[in-house]
Amino acid sequence: MAVEVVNTEESNIPQEEMVEKKMEAETEAETDPVPVQTEKKVEAEAVTVPVVEKAASFREESNFLSDLKESERKALFDLRARVEEAISSKSLFVEKEKEKEAEGEEVKCVDEGDKLEEEVFLWGVPLLPTKGTDATDVLLLKFLRAREFKPKEAFDMLRKTLIWRKSQNIDSILCDEKDNPNSDLDEACFIDGRDREGHPVCYNVLGGLSNTGLFETEEGRESLVRWRVRMMEKGIGMLEFEPGQVVSMTQVVDLKDAPRPGKKGVRAVLKRVVDVLQDNYPEMVARTIFINVPFWYYALSAIVAPFLTQRTKSKFVLSRPATTTETLLKYISPEALPIAYGGLKREGDTEFSLEDDVSEMFVKANSTETIEIPAPQVGSTLVWDLSVLGWEVNYKEEFIPSDEGSYAVIIRKGKKLNAQEGLIHNSFKNNEVGKVVLTIENNSQKKKKVLYRHKAKFLPAKGC
Repeated sequence: MAVEVVNTEESNIPQEEMVEKKMEAETEAETDPVPVQTEKKVEAEAVTVPVVEKAASFREESNFLSDLKESERKALFDLRARVEEAISSKSLFVEKEKEKEAEGEEVKCVDEGDKLEEEVFLWGVPLLPTKGTDATDVLLLKFLRAREFKPKEAFDMLRKTLIWRKSQNIDSILCDEKDNPNSDLDEACFIDGRDREGHPVCYNVLGGLSNTGLFETEEGRESLVRWRVRMMEKGIGMLEFEPGQVVSMTQVVDLKDAPRPGKKGVRAVLKRVVDVLQDNYPEMVARTIFINVPFWYYALSAIVAPFLTQRTKSKFVLSRPATTTETLLKYISPEALPIAYGGLKREGDTEFSLEDDVSEMFVKANSTETIEIPAPQVGSTLVWDLSVLGWEVNYKEEFIPSDEGSYAVIIRKGKKLNAQEGLIHNSFKNNEVGKVVLTIENNSQKKKKVLYRHKAKFLPAKGC
């Protein structure tokens, strides 16, 4: 994304602030609308509550042959023929000598024993068209789309990818323990769940790399590049190369406390990672969501943008710190979004799963709303999760017995909650019939969105 020059001649607003406002406006324009809410009836409460919509907001291009344009089908048939001829003649792993000589480079090839036409695979997909399946076409279409359906350029990209994978031993990278010299990388880049459309989600937490020292040495920089490749290979292992199936990933790039481009070695790593992923993993990313985007991101964009295709840049979504959770929830359901980003997914959660629906409600400015959790059976244990986007609300929990002669029980005293509170998780075992009431008081001038879910666990009846 290019940075536009901001005219400050007619305004006293600082230019940096104006650029930030421009960036926020662009973010809102680039992100999709919030998914439409649906209604779900909860029988226990005999009321209707809104449930967060799980429908996807992004659709990829079809991989069905019948859906392709005539020019695209011709390009696919052309690429099939090129791959078939190269594998049959055992020349797929050899870059054309005249092309390499023109560039003044050495011709690369693999050993004769490696050139087996019956066993040429990429990500588990057979590449020989006459012996392949629909998955072969899906894979070839990725290379074609990355090269604007130019068969020759797509074929050259495929061949260079195969040679690179062979020279870097990429097929065994997931099993190579020496590629993980620093445990900090586990937290800096990891795959956690899927988005609303089923894409595996890879989180890149760049702030975790600031103090590792890996940028400062060639060995460290190589470790970062290979670890990023490892995560791509892990994510691709979760894809299904079939028409109509999930064939790409979603990337979340967290720029909070990320090392700036001016830091020693950062620029070199960024360029190498961009080059490797763009040259060897075509169309493997459906969307890249940048969150906690700081002002200096424009400097990073200026460095990286020249190495990206327009198609790649069109998949970028930007989000300022104040809108991080709201932006992520447009693409990742709350039950699948980690609590660190405002979702309801807790590590090792044994009480809720992805199948448990998450409801949402809005608390208008200067108003109060309540959530009631019925407890119709004595001795049940009620559990609930609750999160407020933006927080800064007053919150309390209490149990209200159905018997008017009984006293209410304070579960959690009322207090003001801020953004550091995180996910609220609590439980209550009732000794009489009644209900748990969660009260959210919003004294701000902006409405607040509340995400919540709850369930009751009942003890089995005792035998005689």
